[in-house]
Amino acid sequence: MSLRKAGNHIAPMDDEIEEAAAPIPDGRRVALFYQTGKHLPTVAHAKGLYLWDTEGKRYLDGCSGAFAANLGHGDEHVIRRAKEQLDKVAFAYRTQFENEPANQLANLLAALSPPELNRVFLVNSGSEAVETAIKLARQYWWSLGQGGKHFIIARRPSYHGATLGALSCSDYAPLNIPFRPMLLPFQKVAAPYCYHCPLEKEYPSCNLACAYELERLIQVIDPGNVAAFIAEPIGGASTGAAVPPDEYFPIIERICHENNILLIIDDVLTGCGRTGRFYGFQHWDVVPDIVALSKGLSGGYTPIGAVVASDDIVRPVIDSGGFQHGHTYAGNPLSAAIAAEVVRQTVERGLVVNAAETGVYLHQCLRELKARYDIIGDVRGRGLLAGIEFVCDRRNREPFPSHWFVALAATEIARNHGLIIYPRRSVSGLTGDHVLIAPPLTIDRSGVDELIDLFDATLSDLTGHLQQFIDKQAAASEDGTFERYVPPAGAEEARESLEKFKEDPNANVTWTMQSDELEVATIEPAGASQPPRRRSSRPPSRPSKPSHDDEE
Repeated sequence: MSLRKAGNHIAPMDDEIEEAAAPIPDGRRVALFYQTGKHLPTVAHAKGLYLWDTEGKRYLDGCSGAFAANLGHGDEHVIRRAKEQLDKVAFAYRTQFENEPANQLANLLAALSPPELNRVFLVNSGSEAVETAIKLARQYWWSLGQGGKHFIIARRPSYHGATLGALSCSDYAPLNIPFRPMLLPFQKVAAPYCYHCPLEKEYPSCNLACAYELERLIQVIDPGNVAAFIAEPIGGASTGAAVPPDEYFPIIERICHENNILLIIDDVLTGCGRTGRFYGFQHWDVVPDIVALSKGLSGGYTPIGAVVASDDIVRPVIDSGGFQHGHTYAGNPLSAAIAAEVVRQTVERGLVVNAAETGVYLHQCLRELKARYDIIGDVRGRGLLAGIEFVCDRRNREPFPSHWFVALAATEIARNHGLIIYPRRSVSGLTGDHVLIAPPLTIDRSGVDELIDLFDATLSDLTGHLQQFIDKQAAASEDGTFERYVPPAGAEEARESLEKFKEDPNANVTWTMQSDELEVATIEPAGASQPPRRRSSRPPSRPSKPSHDDEE
């Protein structure tokens, strides 16, 4: 070893291997590591909406793991199909054999897609799907003799995956900063994130400046140098389920078409029925050139992803010598059989429709909680995807200090109550704590009621926790105030960009925000003499329009 060598490796004896593979008692160190060294409950089994740990505690899966378990856990149809395929063949390499499950899955996805999207490439994950989409776009232009078209334009904030190519498309500071010298120089334009507009504008008077920023950037770079633009149809972890204005994607599609640029839709999180349409982009009258899928594609039963593209893009690539890309386990029979069954169950059991209808009920319940808890600044999303953003001042949309880790605290409190939710930050990953709620698509109203009761208890405890923290901070300060923001370690270079997120009291209200008549209170230390500020009954600054949460 270059750092420290403990001694030569000696092959373990059989009894040592048996000991290492035995169940691990509490407190014993394990070799496995992921993001942190934090100890988590050990899952024992799962069924439907629930998981149980080895201590017997039950958890309602309020975020489908990581937005993947669309069918819930322990689905008998999927388990039966997996066993049937295991009895036949689990693995065959794609350059040596075709396999029936992979062909069936590809045909099924093509049948569920717009007619223009009729070719499928299978991969193992969402990050790989995004990487594949990027490389397909690049090789398409190269195969046509337009090798200059190599730039990929993405959005800020955004998240497209953890591999270096997908991370180059992303704008999420905590993940980008450590690897920035290794990332590709992808240009970014503002995301349609109206609650904290990166351009400090207000919808609809902004005239969709975030969309037209793409047009200006293309001209600066030169269309002859731009291969594609990539975007999520509805924001995922990076913006907490932010829904763009209805005009946004038609404008984007026109800009891409007029400048001869491919439109890549990252439907990894929002696809396969999550938002009440099979594809997230189907909420608008647009058809992308390339789509990336994963997560709900397998329902969490196996690692798999897919890229769906037009034959007009695939054919030149194949004719030029083949797509110079692939992975060992891509399209393996077992994963393909499982994913095909998940897609069939999703469609045949009407789970996409259920996501739309039950999603409306979920959002109604969440907006009722927002009316009761001042720490909720916004509730947004579509279908069974909802983002809840926390603020210390709802009127001014002021986030909690980043070093308070409010979203993480909410997640820990929820886990203690037996609810699993998903925490992130919506302002480039630096501030703007939010959590995402995205239960399995099999959930019904009674399941939503149980979820809401657990989340209600979470919010009650979180409010008390934050009030205690505020009181403690205020008591420790000589002048009765407390420090409201401390930049996270390692984020010094992003400090200047945070200044533009100082919100104006008259900033745009997203479609999912409540009526201006709502009572809004700024959290103050207990016993503070200043009374809560109330929102004035001024006319709304936006036209009357159905909520983005409401489905047809």
